[in-house]
Amino acid sequence: MTIVALQKVTFCGHVDDRRKVLTELQELGCLHLIPLNPEKDAFGMPGPSSRAREALRFLKSCPNRRRQVTRVDQFHATEIEARVLEIKDLIGELENERDFLLGRIDNLSPWGAFDFPEPEDINGLRLWFFIVPHKDMEKVQTSSLVWQRVFADSRFSYVVVVSTDQPEGMPVERVRTGSRTLYQLESRLEEVELALEDLFAERAGLTRWTTLFARSIERLEDQAAVFDAVKQTYAEDAVFALQAWAPERNVSQLQQYARDHKMVFENAVPEPHESPPTLMENPKAVAGGQDLVSFYTTPQYWLWDPSTIVFFSFAVFFAMIFADAGYSVLMGLVIAGFWKKMGRSKTGRRLRMLSLFMVGAGIVYGVMVGSYFGVSPEKGGIPARLRIIDMMDFDLMMQLSILLGVFHLMLANGFTAWNFRHSVKAFKPLAWALVFAGGTLIWQGLAHAGVSAPIKTAGVVVMGLGLIGVLLFSSTEGRLWKRLLKGLSGLTGISSAFSDALSYLRLFALGLASASLAGTFNTMAGQVKESLPGIGIFFALLIALLGHTLNFVLAVASGFIHGLRLNFIEFFRWSITEEGHPFRAFARKEKRLWKT
Repeated sequence: MTIVALQKVTFCGHVDDRRKVLTELQELGCLHLIPLNPEKDAFGMPGPSSRAREALRFLKSCPNRRRQVTRVDQFHATEIEARVLEIKDLIGELENERDFLLGRIDNLSPWGAFDFPEPEDINGLRLWFFIVPHKDMEKVQTSSLVWQRVFADSRFSYVVVVSTDQPEGMPVERVRTGSRTLYQLESRLEEVELALEDLFAERAGLTRWTTLFARSIERLEDQAAVFDAVKQTYAEDAVFALQAWAPERNVSQLQQYARDHKMVFENAVPEPHESPPTLMENPKAVAGGQDLVSFYTTPQYWLWDPSTIVFFSFAVFFAMIFADAGYSVLMGLVIAGFWKKMGRSKTGRRLRMLSLFMVGAGIVYGVMVGSYFGVSPEKGGIPARLRIIDMMDFDLMMQLSILLGVFHLMLANGFTAWNFRHSVKAFKPLAWALVFAGGTLIWQGLAHAGVSAPIKTAGVVVMGLGLIGVLLFSSTEGRLWKRLLKGLSGLTGISSAFSDALSYLRLFALGLASASLAGTFNTMAGQVKESLPGIGIFFALLIALLGHTLNFVLAVASGFIHGLRLNFIEFFRWSITEEGHPFRAFARKEKRLWKT
């Protein structure tokens, strides 16, 4: 578990080589570009689009698909993409206009077909249209307005008021009819619908290129990425500059590239005030934890990567909430069904390993608590001998949950302290680790009367040292009295530490709830079987199937939600104190060059 060390690299070369250099650096795939000129257009003209996948989805969603063309000699991916996106945008605009016209026609139809008179022809007067409920017509009749009812149905009267300004005192808001006549609206609607028909026909014709376009999608995205990267460089006269973050291990390779292409190259380690992107790398076996961390946040570059701890802790928490070996085996079967599908992507393979470890942890913990679809093993057998934890022992389970939580939080502070081991900043997390340890010793001393005195004494000493450390090192800058004031404020974190440790009681509560529900459904099924001989077997099986299915789904949901919550909220509160931004590699997506 590590955050890869980066360096800031700068290339300077001739501006005519800019696109070629960027294309080759994209092939290397080890740079996170730093925008030097984000507002300036590269050439003052549009380039390749980054909406290639949007164009592909638009072609695939066409209801009338043409026979696919396989020859590539007349296929031009960029032109196809540009025209498809143009058609898509035009269809969107015309459909919006059509909906607007239909609404205006619907509003204007009850008034009949007429031409709007010019205001000067009627002495500056204007026509105002209202749809008035019959019950409100009395207000119109008693008003001093000049009005006329031109149409009425079972609910409304359609009233025209003649006035220079918008009439006041009308019981309803006026109807928006616009300045065009009904004939003009219907004429424009026909034009729009004809234009839409032509665009739909052209779209259908372009679908013959869908297969070839899908094959070239990554190449189009690579071209668009290069064009966008050109915009992020800085150019002055005949020289351009490119700046990026790169892993230290690639710096020598980049230096060699610059020498080979007669370019100026500089590299520098990041300064403490800079915020480089975060690139996390973990062994394949535990890389699923990296995906869990990235799902919630990205640690700042100067912090540490908690992926491995999250990998194992999430699996253990999930197993404790699942709390059943039978359910874990069932989950394993579900994962086996999706095994090949998950293996098609890098992320899927990572999550597959995480799922496998979750299933293994669930089976082990289920055997330890002796729960198999809510059934406890009979005494004397091997499963009974393997049962070493009694979930009905509430005191034991609460202590086990809290102790696991305290250990988890101490790990958070311990690794944070190790990350800052060369700085005074290490003392604050180390102090909080001592507070957790001391508080736990005091609690265990009170819980075990026989050895309470030495344990409590050790706990008081350890916790006292931790609180002194919090007081002195909550702030590491400024004068001593300012640091002490901030230290007093930092001591208020004791309440958060206490509540975070108690949050791990949910492991016991949710695990007990899952086991209890499974046992309840088994009892219900047994009672129905005994009460209804014969057919009762069918209803008992139905109750057991539906009940365990419901409980399985609830257990999976609880395991994911609360297992992640304990990592993302409680654990990250004491470890990932600042959020960073991920390393976005400027890399080629297309695995091989595909020529049209």
